[in-house]
Amino acid sequence: MQKFRRRGFRLRYPSSVLLLAVCLLSAFSSNTFLTNATASEELKPSALEKQLSVIISQMVNGEDGQHLLRRPLDGEISRRAMKQYLDGLDPWKLYFYQSDYDEFTQQEDSLGEMLKKGKLDFAFKVYNRFLQRIDERVEMANEWIDSELDFTIDESMNTDQESINYPKDAAEAKERWRKRIKYSLLVLKSTKVEGDAAKDKLRRRYKSFKTRMSQLKSDRVLEMFANAITTSFDPHTSYFSKTTYDNFLIQMALNLEGIGASLQSEDGVTVIKRIVPGGAADKEGSLKVEDRVVSVGQSTDDDAEMIDVIDMNLDDVVKMIRGKAGTVVRLGIMPQGENEIKVYKITRERIELKDSEAQGVVFEQGTKPDGKPFKLGVIDLPSFYIDLDAAQKGDINYKSATKDIRKLIGTFREKGVDGVVLDLRRNGGGSLAEAIGCTGLFIDRGPVVQIKGPFGNVSAYNDRSRGMAWDGPLVVITSQFSASASEILAGAVQDYKRGLVVGDKATHGKGTVQSLVNLWEQFNPGINNPNPPTDWGALKITQSQFYRPGGDSTQKKGVEADIVLPSFSDHMDVGEKDLDFAIEFDKVKAAPFELNREVDANVISELRTKSNSRIAKSSDFKKLETNIQKYLKEKDKSTVTLNEEKFFARELDAEKEDEKTLLEQVNGDQKIRRDFYLNEVMAIAADYAAILKKTQSVN
Repeated sequence: MQKFRRRGFRLRYPSSVLLLAVCLLSAFSSNTFLTNATASEELKPSALEKQLSVIISQMVNGEDGQHLLRRPLDGEISRRAMKQYLDGLDPWKLYFYQSDYDEFTQQEDSLGEMLKKGKLDFAFKVYNRFLQRIDERVEMANEWIDSELDFTIDESMNTDQESINYPKDAAEAKERWRKRIKYSLLVLKSTKVEGDAAKDKLRRRYKSFKTRMSQLKSDRVLEMFANAITTSFDPHTSYFSKTTYDNFLIQMALNLEGIGASLQSEDGVTVIKRIVPGGAADKEGSLKVEDRVVSVGQSTDDDAEMIDVIDMNLDDVVKMIRGKAGTVVRLGIMPQGENEIKVYKITRERIELKDSEAQGVVFEQGTKPDGKPFKLGVIDLPSFYIDLDAAQKGDINYKSATKDIRKLIGTFREKGVDGVVLDLRRNGGGSLAEAIGCTGLFIDRGPVVQIKGPFGNVSAYNDRSRGMAWDGPLVVITSQFSASASEILAGAVQDYKRGLVVGDKATHGKGTVQSLVNLWEQFNPGINNPNPPTDWGALKITQSQFYRPGGDSTQKKGVEADIVLPSFSDHMDVGEKDLDFAIEFDKVKAAPFELNREVDANVISELRTKSNSRIAKSSDFKKLETNIQKYLKEKDKSTVTLNEEKFFARELDAEKEDEKTLLEQVNGDQKIRRDFYLNEVMAIAADYAAILKKTQSVN
């Protein structure tokens, strides 16, 4: 999970990367820092992990490597990596001592050499020390949980991670944990969990954390250590262990074999968070959201052993529940609010992740001169996806974002829509080929994106298909979470003056291109295997930078909206510019292309004036603006009060609002629904359609 920093809390944004075609475009890296080993034995690297370390170093290092920057794996990268590795494990400096840090940083110039030579002993030494400190700190935490804490004292806790130092000794660590426990209890109380229930929840939380960290396998330690180094080149170059790689490929293809349920670990318990419509669990009907999975069995025999999965790492629980279509899995379930365990048998199926594909709805908005309402087709596109495996095998029915959007537009045409709204607010990227294909549905032909390689050569990637699937009014909705491939489409629409971009002030600002390299194939280049194993994992590596048809990069700058609408996400520090070691913005020459001229400064000014007038009269937008101001007031504070009265007197919890907004992007309602924000976008689209109709009538 990629880190976003700001003064105050550090957010960890859930990965929303999606692979594809030859190149990979996505805003958010998939570093998995805290996941799954044996408490009784110290972890050690395997021979394969040492070998993989060498391969990874060769791919990123210097002139002979494959990274865009062509910079050496030198002392500067090593020093960055040391900080990345330690911050990834202990961001709040709650576990390690200053003496640990001083000991570790004696090696801070050597991490690159360690990776090159496959010497991973230091990485594992740090992690094993981390496990030791967890044992000590969980004991401290439980002491404070069991004590009587005074919430009337006027004291505060530092929330500026960059200014916090490691504790010098056990006494300082214990004091830090006293404040941490007070803060955690106040947060729980704000969610209506208090008293003994809150204390029990915290005990389970730290017990579960200790168990999960001690279950971590050696390949994940390599993943953490290697990613600390690779993300010191740029935020999007990262190593995927086998588990991460397999999950990535599932997300790419939008299908898997299993029961069709999203799981989440909460204080050591696996909880059902979403049931995929039409999937095996949905058809069976017994599972409900918020049910707890306490055991898993692979046999259909009711008397066969069930394996207890309480405190088990979530990845391992998922592996047990997934399986070949047609096989049966038994789940020991404790329904929400109950203490009795029920066992459900579910036959696994091939699950199509329908909620992650493009969806379309036609809404009516406003009134045309003839008295009829405008019909607007709204498309929600979560990612630029493609089932690459099926496409390469020649399956004409392979899943593709471009194909799905073309079908939706065909349906819209049949219904006589007056305009199309393409919602990319939660689209973090995907396939370069699909970004070009989707853009081509809205332009006649010409350059969609320009790409510059590591040696400065620039190539234009064109839409070569004559004609447009939709040639009418087009509005693209974006946010700071619209990244990479989304920015290619939005940037091209804007450069061609083909439509309007509406939303946050600017998109995420990721203008780099990644390729995903299977390391088994990298090491065995002469072996032609149509289904290469994933056991060695993969390296997602930044190899080039993309530019809009007009020549601007989107890197750090993003695509600026023609019409800005108020939102929380516009004020969050989640852009590319907020990431460590992001590559800088630059430009190339504009590519030759023919303008559509459906948008100009006068049109934008007229639409913006009308939108501002509506927003000023909207009670929903007024409420949002008030909450945004409260958020900004709290956002940059570097301390949080631990006085209960003052804690609950705060107007708004900035950290909670950040997390709420982030989670809505990942786990929120996937259906297209009208709300005051979408209503305003559709009002803009209707105004735009009316202006174009009037202009065309005059011409």
